Amino acid sequence: MTNRMNDMFEAIQNGDLEKLETFIEDFLINEAPEQQYEIAELFMQYGYLNEANRVLEHLQFLYPEEAQIAIDKASVLIELGEEDEALELLMSIQPDAPEYPQSLLLLADYYQMQGLFEVAEKRINEAIEILPNEPLLQFAKAEILYETGRFPEACRIYEELHEKEKTIAGVLLAERLAEAYSSGGAFETALDFYMEALEEKVTPDLMFGSGYAAFQSEKYELATKQLEDLKELDPDYFSGYLLLAESYAMIEDNQRAYAVIQEGIKRDEYEKSFYLFAGKIALKNGFPDEAIDYLKQAIALDPEYIDAIVVIMSIYAHEDRNEEIIDLYEELERNNFSIHTILPYVAEAYGKCEQYLRAYEIYKVAYNDFKDDTSFLEKYCYFLIEDGKRQEAREVVNRLIALEPLEEHWVNLLDTLD
Repeated sequence: MTNRMNDMFEAIQNGDLEKLETFIEDFLINEAPEQQYEIAELFMQYGYLNEANRVLEHLQFLYPEEAQIAIDKASVLIELGEEDEALELLMSIQPDAPEYPQSLLLLADYYQMQGLFEVAEKRINEAIEILPNEPLLQFAKAEILYETGRFPEACRIYEELHEKEKTIAGVLLAERLAEAYSSGGAFETALDFYMEALEEKVTPDLMFGSGYAAFQSEKYELATKQLEDLKELDPDYFSGYLLLAESYAMIEDNQRAYAVIQEGIKRDEYEKSFYLFAGKIALKNGFPDEAIDYLKQAIALDPEYIDAIVVIMSIYAHEDRNEEIIDLYEELERNNFSIHTILPYVAEAYGKCEQYLRAYEIYKVAYNDFKDDTSFLEKYCYFLIEDGKRQEAREVVNRLIALEPLEEHWVNLLDTLD
């Protein structure tokens, strides 16, 4: 390595832009093209794109027919946002040039970044026709298939590559296979590859992925182990807390599930799904008041959080807290937000609070959505009878008979309404 190369390399490592600016001109005049190309690669490696472009531009002036220089310059230009000039350079590479498949690969990368997947795939296929056994091209094809949701096709290619090598283009193939199989819903296969990938490296994403795949495979004990390890590795990996709590709930360790989700809330106090789960698991642990508090916090974060509203309404109904049902419903009405799922609770609450006209109005609206729900129909039927609406009650009883033709009680009730 020449003294000038040493000076340039030291300035690059130290990030000394002032020295680089001083050295470049002298370097381009006095050093051989081989050293110039080497320094251009260093610039690209360290992210000095403008400097890399300047050196490559000089080399291109010296060797205008050199395809590799044109491809490297195009790669830098894409990074700099100069796509038009980059595409012009890539299109200039002749099909009979040895570097032509490389230019197609770079074009495919560019089109893929732009979301033009069909165009990108066409370029990759063209390159594969020229070099059918090139692993990088096969990998690029698999990446497009993966990104466009064609997981079985992608996995087939990844598997073929994985049989020959562990990594390609800096990507651990076991990890990519785990992600692809998981995305395609093949969680047990994904889990095997996650565990293999974890033997090569341990990252929070891999730990979470393995825990999620284990959960989906109904291997809840393994899921808790992986997610506890994740919590220790990265306590701020927030999504791990909910999945860990859910895993404990699946093995009926509700106390541990409650403790974990409370820990998660301390880490991320703005995640509404944490409060929803905390409300549900508090209820399972026999703490209805705590459950309601958590659900209220979930609704405070998102006043239209349907899941939390439905759960809190069901608790209110179970505890006969009719005024609170009405208060929440009327608040939703004021905000022009309606949830038909809660209407049976609301109608019954108005009836119990002797607001019969309001109850009747809501029962009528709810009937369209719940005319196959025998529990709702029974309550609606008796409400109508008590409210003196016997003809409408007959319609509801007939519906009950259609749903439960062997239930004599409904036939007898219908006779009393004649």
